[in-house]
Amino acid sequence: MSNRHRHDFSQLSILVVDDCKFMRMVLERMLEALGITKVRFAADGFEAWDQINELEPDVVICDWEMQPEDGPSFVRRVRLDPESPCRYVPIVMLTGYTEKAKVTSARDFGITEFLAKPVAARSLHARLVQIVDNPRPFVRTATFFGPCRRRLNLPTYDGQDRRGQHDEIEI
Repeated sequence: MSNRHRHDFSQLSILVVDDCKFMRMVLERMLEALGITKVRFAADGFEAWDQINELEPDVVICDWEMQPEDGPSFVRRVRLDPESPCRYVPIVMLTGYTEKAKVTSARDFGITEFLAKPVAARSLHARLVQIVDNPRPFVRTATFFGPCRRRLNLPTYDGQDRRGQHDEIEI
């Protein structure tokens, strides 16, 4: 990896939410290898809610399937609950469910990035680079609050609905 592609993630604080102890351990090792030492863990959405209120993490990595509160419910609560301390935190959804309907559903309930299991260190690194280098503006509509779901910012589009690069957009 060339120096211009290296990132210093050492100041990031990460909350990993996964009910599988082995997966938490794997992610901890990967994050350590990326230079991240501020890592907290939760086994479900309820535990994670307590953690975000204490930690206010820079990034959340969250599994989909957990009991008693699953990933989608937790993400919705982070994004929509008026008491949420970090509504704008980037959230990476981690799951073995990679069919298009699941990816679209995850995007629609407010995740920032999607990461498929089994997770590869290179893929985790790529998602963190994306979060750090290309922060996404947040959008609020009557039915959605979360990172802008549009990945492309076409410079050729000049209509009235043209969005700013880093503005919160309220529709």
